[in-house]
Amino acid sequence: MGKTTEFDAASYLDSEEMIAEYLNQALASADTDLLLSAIGDVAKARGMAQIARDTGLGRESLYKAFATGAKPRFDTVLKVLRALGVEIHAYPQAH
Repeated sequence: MGKTTEFDAASYLDSEEMIAEYLNQALASADTDLLLSAIGDVAKARGMAQIARDTGLGRESLYKAFATGAKPRFDTVLKVLRALGVEIHAYPQAH
């Protein structure tokens, strides 16, 4: 039986388009845990040390903030999104 490795989405997030689509799918799910996990994946893909420098937050605290089950502060999420060069827009829901 072959050796298996854990799936790491960060290794596939290699373009702005891929990152945007990944985050859009997580947003569309309405699952906050999935969204936070996706933001963490993108931060890892971009380099957590660089995101830490850009946000002024500690690298280890960023890993903890986006770990499964974490409940980061909203301002932390916004700082990371800005550092990632990502914008969130609001649109009225279609009924």
